[in-house]
Amino acid sequence: MHPARWGLTALTAASLACAAAAHAAGDPAAGKRKFYTCAGCHGIPNYNNVYPEYRVPKLGGQHPEYIVSALQEYKNGARTHPTMHAQASTLSDQDMADIAAFLAQAPKNEE
Repeated sequence: MHPARWGLTALTAASLACAAAAHAAGDPAAGKRKFYTCAGCHGIPNYNNVYPEYRVPKLGGQHPEYIVSALQEYKNGARTHPTMHAQASTLSDQDMADIAAFLAQAPKNEE
């Protein structure tokens, strides 16, 4: 391949990578709408789940990468919690990114 074409190929690859990253980036407004179901547990102050008994964590201010990773692990079964598995299994990668973007900017003490 001609050296000038290497530059064009690299530029095209970089542009495609940027476009993919932009698409993968979450939309906080969409995430707020998608978080509605999650708020049934994660939005209640001092909420404890009955079975198994544990405090349901607040998620506002959490790093988006952590939220996406956790949701993927619930979806694929690496994290075991029946309710979270059921919820996460319905989410696309974009849904997860959107929810994570919303939570990253939500106040730490509330959603």
